[in-house]
Amino acid sequence: MPRLRVIDDEAIERPFDKKQFLRLLTFLKPYRGRVAFSLALMVISAVCSLMLPMLMSRAIDQIDQGNSRNFPFFLIAMVLCAALGAICVRYRARIMDTAGRSAIADMRQTLFDHIQDLSFNFFDSRSAGKIMVRVINDVNSLNDLFTNGIVNVFIDCVTLVLLLTLMLVVNWKLTLISMCILPFLLLILFGLKRRMRKNWQTVRAKISNMNGYLHESLSGMRVTEAFTREDENSSIFEETNDDIRSSWMRAIKLGNLFWPSLDTVSAIGTVLVYIFGVAMLGGNVAAGQITVGTLLLILWYLGRFWEPLNNLANFYNNVLVAMASTERIFEILDTPVQIDSKPDACDLPPIQGAVDFEDVTFSYDEDKVILKDVSFHVRPGQTIALVGPTGAGKSTVVNLISRFYDVDSGAVKIDGYDVRDVNLHSLRKQMSVMMQDSFIFSGTIMDNIRYGKLDATEQEVIAAAKAVHIHDTIMAMEKGYYTEVNERGSRLSTGQKQLISFARALLNDPRILILDEATSSIDTHTELLIQKALETLLKGRTSFVIAHRLSTIRKADCIMVVQDGCIAERGTHDELIALGGHYADLCAAQYRFLQEDA
Repeated sequence: MPRLRVIDDEAIERPFDKKQFLRLLTFLKPYRGRVAFSLALMVISAVCSLMLPMLMSRAIDQIDQGNSRNFPFFLIAMVLCAALGAICVRYRARIMDTAGRSAIADMRQTLFDHIQDLSFNFFDSRSAGKIMVRVINDVNSLNDLFTNGIVNVFIDCVTLVLLLTLMLVVNWKLTLISMCILPFLLLILFGLKRRMRKNWQTVRAKISNMNGYLHESLSGMRVTEAFTREDENSSIFEETNDDIRSSWMRAIKLGNLFWPSLDTVSAIGTVLVYIFGVAMLGGNVAAGQITVGTLLLILWYLGRFWEPLNNLANFYNNVLVAMASTERIFEILDTPVQIDSKPDACDLPPIQGAVDFEDVTFSYDEDKVILKDVSFHVRPGQTIALVGPTGAGKSTVVNLISRFYDVDSGAVKIDGYDVRDVNLHSLRKQMSVMMQDSFIFSGTIMDNIRYGKLDATEQEVIAAAKAVHIHDTIMAMEKGYYTEVNERGSRLSTGQKQLISFARALLNDPRILILDEATSSIDTHTELLIQKALETLLKGRTSFVIAHRLSTIRKADCIMVVQDGCIAERGTHDELIALGGHYADLCAAQYRFLQEDA
């Protein structure tokens, strides 16, 4: 067991990719009107902000010259500029926040819709946790970029240009003197800030590692106590905790260095302006002298100069981190939907239930073939049982009928229609599939049974529950069918979850019913109760049953033994017993096990 689990989804940064960034901006395209209006408001706000020091400096010069009559007009102009700027900032924030969050919602919806369309083989190679990171964390990480960053970077650039232009117009000599500190300022802003960003990302990655280990330890607490691993686990957690503390302190020390360094460099620039500015005081512009108001104006503008630079440095770092999230989001969006309806696919008409496999060969990967030239014909209304060792291909057969995967060669046909040539929704709508892993969603029991048929009446739901003998159990709960069950049905026993899933499948009244190990966790008493219900419910519809219990399959119209990717034997229970082959051996082995268990 590794001492620390590595979280591979904690990507730090990616190089700036212009194409991906431009593609990211397409999500803002539906809101380009709002973005443009927001930009206009920010330009007005920036101009108003820069006008305030200008008005103040002129007012000071007027007073210095003994002319205070115009001072109230300067004050009124300053108040109006401040008010107009505040109004623009307020409405810009509201407009851009709405547009940015709408774009984020569109991106998340697009991602979720695409994930729902992806085929089973996509989920075979990815955990649910990693997919959730894409939909939640990666999309959320772009929120600030959409609501503030993209607009602010434009405004910061405009502000820098206006600042520099105004400073040069006011006094180009003092402006050049003040710009001596610019290289050092850029080094702090872009160099030191990037190191700070990486340090904090390292801290977050280590915290994620600790959370992963903590989740694993708590989930496996019974095993931990059973094998007396408490001391070893405590040592691992202590090591991880100390690692986080050390990383945190390194990030704090670097962060504490940033602002003093920035203030020191800014102070040096201010001192230089003061030294040369005071020497130039006098008011005779023609002689190269300046007024007090001009000196103060250059100092005010110099104090404002580093702010947009700081914002640009933040934006640059945010974009680099956002590229990692963007890459992972587009990786999923660019994953092709392998199982989809053809553009000219027709709707599958109401089916009778005939199923044909014609020389079907299938493999999940190139290294191992699961089914090899499998052929069989199933008449409408027949019940087919599939038996065989684990990994023989039983579940693969029913997965191909539902077209969760496509065959490598050959064809799967329903009522003569190749499943690849019909609309996928119209195909699966006429089937019900109950998997071995009975998934129960958070919500009421009524909602869970009605999941596949939203227009079903309460009476139809109750009838389906009665058919599988779960009605009395449900009615014994505090709110009956409207009892809330937790995520994955944690309030229910394994058998209850499977019976509710069974009722869900039956409620759809499918023409083809697939039960994949549907009774694997039902106790013997419950199994006996549903046998009579199964005889009624399976009648008149084509059914495929995968089960290890012989009592579930012995009455099937045809039993197929899947062995080494082929149909090794087929026939009724009595015929296969008389044949004395694989099925007879399976029955004998199960009988001996039951005898020993008894």
